Amino acid sequence: MSLVILVVLVLGVGAGYLMPADVSGFLDSASTYMLLLLLFSVGIDTGLNKAVFTRIRELGFRILLIPFGVALGSLCGGVVTAFLLSLPAKEGLAISAGLGWYSLSGVLITEAGNPVGGTIAFLANVFREMLTFVIVPFVASHLNYYSAIAPAGATSMDTTLGIISKNTNGTIAVLAFVNGIVCTLLVPLLVPLFL
Repeated sequence: MSLVILVVLVLGVGAGYLMPADVSGFLDSASTYMLLLLLFSVGIDTGLNKAVFTRIRELGFRILLIPFGVALGSLCGGVVTAFLLSLPAKEGLAISAGLGWYSLSGVLITEAGNPVGGTIAFLANVFREMLTFVIVPFVASHLNYYSAIAPAGATSMDTTLGIISKNTNGTIAVLAFVNGIVCTLLVPLLVPLFL
């Protein structure tokens, strides 16, 4: 399945390159409706599994350990990458604080007067999302289901929720959704903190 996703992504990039610009408005609307349909499908799958809600109540505030672990891991990765690329640690932190939300993190960093950093943040977070589609099946089958949430970051509540749900179970899908919400709330706080 990972190979199929990668091939479809490459075909999409090629089609987008060759496609007239006036089609983009239609694609924005279509992708929004497809995302809503995906979320609805995941919701039905989750709702059918009544044990999921019992498990969530049992976890209580411990459910927040995953998103805070994802954020901490991302920030640590940003510092290490900044060191390896001879960038200031603060810039590496700002870029990695996007947690996969490429549209916001890139804009925030660019508007702070660092267009190169904004471009890097945009690309790094786009690549994070694309990589998530490829590695989640491997992570879920060779590590554990909980680890499959981490690569997605903020996107685990929307675009990558489908691949996580397909390769894990209903409980993990709910945890991924919560992770996405918390990470999404953290991005506008973390990115400006490091600018």
